[in-house]
Amino acid sequence: MIEIHQFPCLNDNYGFLVHDPDSGATIAIDTPDGDKYLSEAERLGWTIDAIWNTHWHPDHAGGNLRIKEATGAKVFGPAGEAEKIPGIDEALSGGDTIKLGERTVHILDVPGHTLGHIAYHIPESDTAFVGDALFALGCGRVFEGDPDMMWSSLSRLKGLPPETVIYCAHEYTQANARFALTVDPENAALAAYAKEVDMKRQRGDWTVPTTIARELEANPFLRADDEALQTAMGHAGDPVATFAEIRARKDSF
Repeated sequence: MIEIHQFPCLNDNYGFLVHDPDSGATIAIDTPDGDKYLSEAERLGWTIDAIWNTHWHPDHAGGNLRIKEATGAKVFGPAGEAEKIPGIDEALSGGDTIKLGERTVHILDVPGHTLGHIAYHIPESDTAFVGDALFALGCGRVFEGDPDMMWSSLSRLKGLPPETVIYCAHEYTQANARFALTVDPENAALAAYAKEVDMKRQRGDWTVPTTIARELEANPFLRADDEALQTAMGHAGDPVATFAEIRARKDSF
């Protein structure tokens, strides 16, 4: 099995180092803080061979050049944002595959937060690194795309196997839970999830990663196709309009 080392970066980002013990390869998932990634890798006795960027924002690609200079790591990133990805060596689009040792990694197009956002899915390990496309009990703001684009991207992630472990890039879950309860207050799975999140944060524990199965039950942004939620949001039969309504409410929450 691959080893995934998670650690806090910046104010509320998470950093991820993915290590394949068989090949010895180590991947940096995004680069919020290049020096922190290098020190974490050194502490573990790992050498970063590659960087997988999900999108161009500086808290995801800002450490690329520092790591590349120190290790010679190859930078992979979204083709739709290649001109914005520092040090990019290989541009990736949905449907492409790359390798982590002997494992095949599938690239998913998940635009909306940014126009070229991608995710990295490793089916053999039941894991996906989704950047800011999907959060525990939330999703990224629709900065560059539109609601139809973002709903399509979330629908693509909804289609991953339920057991898929989702590594998202920020510790936003407690705030997301408080909002989610305002739009889906009768959801028992959500209420239980929110209570667990409060307990974890009180202890200083992380709420990332999550799973597709859990988010399908409780994350209102993934439930815009639920008839009851559509009716509650005033857009019966229209998942895109329901998603847009939920997103607009969250933006002003």
